[in-house]
Amino acid sequence: MFIELQNIRKSFGEGENRVEVLKGIDLSAQEGEICVLLGPSGSGKSTLLNIIGGIDTADEGDIIVRGEQMRSMKEKELTAYRRNHLGYIFQMYNLIPNLTVRENIEVGGYLSDHPLDCDELLKTLGLESHQDKLPNQLSGGQQQRTSIGRAIIKNPDILLCDEPTGALDYNTSKDILCLIEKVNQVYGNTIFIVTHNEAIRKMADLVVELRDGKVRRQYRNEVKTAAAELDW
Repeated sequence: MFIELQNIRKSFGEGENRVEVLKGIDLSAQEGEICVLLGPSGSGKSTLLNIIGGIDTADEGDIIVRGEQMRSMKEKELTAYRRNHLGYIFQMYNLIPNLTVRENIEVGGYLSDHPLDCDELLKTLGLESHQDKLPNQLSGGQQQRTSIGRAIIKNPDILLCDEPTGALDYNTSKDILCLIEKVNQVYGNTIFIVTHNEAIRKMADLVVELRDGKVRRQYRNEVKTAAAELDW
């Protein structure tokens, strides 16, 4: 397996205010898969994504990527792991307001020794004609496309998407899901998508349903639905 999570546990608070958010999560994904972490608000899916990304640490359990345990990494190694292997796509785009589309994307490339070609990426993202615009001159969908570009220009092994369509309307959401699907097909990233949208599960290789900090169900789709054909 490319990435394995074993008995991941996480709590917040202390004493009487201590809340167990993740209660022993096990999952494994193969390289190049799209994995959907599905669940309602409060199910622990975003916390789990942050732990996979090294933004947060688990209280217990192991994360193993390409046979290497994250728990054994020192802070310098963890920083290198995030820099070399991870790309993030957030619900809120977090673009730098005084940089153009191209410049916002290129910022991500500075973090990589082997970045993708920015011109090719702008074409893949459908942003060629918008590359000199500032974020406040873009639609929500164009801003999200730019944030996707910033995440993938460094060619990460793992792409983490936290509610990537949460702030978008139906048609724009479909466009972004099609783009994520295209990125997976073209660049072969292993992609984790956190969502509460039941329909998105159909485009995944691996579906992990979370509820109250536990895996309720985990399965692989024998037949996937193309993102363009999803409906909700």
